[in-house]
Amino acid sequence: MILRIEDTDQKRFVTGAEDYIIESFKWCGIQFDEGVGIGGDYGPYKQSERKAIYLDYADRLVKDGFAYYAFDTSEELNQMRKDLEASKATYTSYNQESRKKMKNSLSMPNDEVMRRLSVGDPYVIRIKIPEGETIRFHDEIRKDIEVDSSTLDDKVLYKSDGMPTYHLANVVDDYLMKITHVIRGEEWLPSLPLHVLLYRYLGWEKVMPKFSHLPLLLKPDGKGKLSKRDGDRMGFPVFPLEWTDPKSGELSRGYREDGYFPDAFVNMLALLGWNPGTEQEIFDMDGLISEFSLDRVGRSGARFDPQKAKWFNHQYLVNKSDDELAAEFANIVGSKIQPPATSFQPEYLEKVVSLVKERVNFVSEMWDQASFFFRAPDTYDEKTVKKRWKDNSGQLLTRVLEVIKSTEDFERDPIHDRVVAYLEENEIGMGQVMIGMRLCLVGSGTGPDLFTIMEMIGKEETVSRIWKGVQILS
Repeated sequence: MILRIEDTDQKRFVTGAEDYIIESFKWCGIQFDEGVGIGGDYGPYKQSERKAIYLDYADRLVKDGFAYYAFDTSEELNQMRKDLEASKATYTSYNQESRKKMKNSLSMPNDEVMRRLSVGDPYVIRIKIPEGETIRFHDEIRKDIEVDSSTLDDKVLYKSDGMPTYHLANVVDDYLMKITHVIRGEEWLPSLPLHVLLYRYLGWEKVMPKFSHLPLLLKPDGKGKLSKRDGDRMGFPVFPLEWTDPKSGELSRGYREDGYFPDAFVNMLALLGWNPGTEQEIFDMDGLISEFSLDRVGRSGARFDPQKAKWFNHQYLVNKSDDELAAEFANIVGSKIQPPATSFQPEYLEKVVSLVKERVNFVSEMWDQASFFFRAPDTYDEKTVKKRWKDNSGQLLTRVLEVIKSTEDFERDPIHDRVVAYLEENEIGMGQVMIGMRLCLVGSGTGPDLFTIMEMIGKEETVSRIWKGVQILS
């Protein structure tokens, strides 16, 4: 796999984009065999550094009658389109019919063409699309395709600024770099007939790569192509990494910064438009490499589901080791506790994440599920209080608190056994006490095992929280 930077369109050049692309691939764990920053036998791998190569091939196409010089100004091109639109022409592009009325080496005398070239008049080189031909080609996903040449326009191959267009540069580079497979989005499918013609005209048809055009990623409702605006509107990232537009300063969210694991991100993307033919959904990189085949890529667009993306991240999160998650969570704890809670040992953090990781999709969400392991609650969930805190709750908890105080071996099982025994002896239902106790310790009616929480925060803190809760809620 080759990393080639295609930067021939200088008008669309974006400062920082190349570094961003490379960093994105590195974050995803996608490794290249050769290319920019790596090297290889077919460099340079940046098209702007290969500028001198392309004119020879463009000139060859002109010499062999497969391309021509065009001297039209932008004003003349705009007028051509307006005239064609006014006449309600089927096609309003520079094509087999309109080229006959424009300023090019097909419509002008040869001496005039030579004069213009000799004095340095600006020109472009356009491909000469054949008339009345059916162009046949094969796509690995779309299979056999036929296109009527009358539907194609004479695309520019070489621009007046001395740079090739994507069409010429990619065909030439794919040939020179011995590319065997080109896999790209279906937006490029309409350009494939042009590329097929270029391979034929340059005498490279027998070594033409296999082409595969992947289906589009669609909006969550399935209606139209997914865009950055959809992510902004619905609250999910579309970019792999956070990106700041160098011109507008507009910030686009990134999957990395939103807390997604790179392997979960890659796994999610791989299953958009491709399926393994089984019910399996979780694949590591080696598994994807082993199972992937183009014959299982669909033709129709793949609907993006933001909730499914979170589901993938959750699967990877719960399967990561507690020490790995604890190392990430430690940074969050340190930012929440003032002064930073350096006293919390790694083993304590590992225990915390093991108790809450099933409840979250991201490490960043753990704090909301686990803050009570680090500090006492300062509020109590109003709905739970209203529904579950009864007139006698404070009295019952005060009695249970004495049992807790007298428990010498303050570990989960001994605490549990003594409290349960007391409740049974006094015919007090567990439900009459446990929700109230949870409110005092956690601040809500949900959370991990209550007796595990007591063991972890310790006897003194347990007693303090229950006593404080009873005073406030009673």
